[in-house]
Amino acid sequence: MSSPTYKLPPLPYAYDALEPSISKQIMELHHSKHHQTYITNLNKALEVSAKALSEGKLEDSAAQLAAIRFNGGGHINHALFWENLAPSSSSDSKPDAAPKLVAAIKDTWGSLDGFKKAFGAALLGIQGSGWGWLVKEAGTGQLRIATLANQEAVVVGDTPLFGVDMWEHAYYLQYLNGKAAYVENIWNVINWKTAEQRYAGAREDAFKILKANM
Repeated sequence: MSSPTYKLPPLPYAYDALEPSISKQIMELHHSKHHQTYITNLNKALEVSAKALSEGKLEDSAAQLAAIRFNGGGHINHALFWENLAPSSSSDSKPDAAPKLVAAIKDTWGSLDGFKKAFGAALLGIQGSGWGWLVKEAGTGQLRIATLANQEAVVVGDTPLFGVDMWEHAYYLQYLNGKAAYVENIWNVINWKTAEQRYAGAREDAFKILKANM
């Protein structure tokens, strides 16, 4: 029994394209080192699990589940994250690129600024490391802010529209302990066009980048 092998997805922009909101140094380390490490460890855990299953050793295969969940979540979250960022000079980074989504946001939170305030509070309320996501709920299509610890991923039901990485490696080299400044500046580089496409599309469309890099 063979296991899938995942590869590091290329960034859709240069490492320095998100400056000054996110520095080149952070982007290069975050993408080429941190994300690559999750992928390396995921592939190893999947290989060990598949080999154990092929040998009838369910107990050894099951022992890999924690590593698959953590590193798989790290790969999923980062693959989605890179796509939901865009240079501030791009029209994709303007809310006008997401008219349907912004209308739904206003219906839910009263205004775009009201949503940003609620989302920012959720991000800054994360204890330790984690992620904050705007998601479209399965079934209802309603919008919701979700916060997840460590590398837990939006993998059950909901459609991730855009997320923000709140691990220290996402901001510390530039912002030090100034998480609030990072959260404020991340709005300059949110890819609203991608968020609109995820909002309008099927849930599996949001995760297509995973299949594209196997």
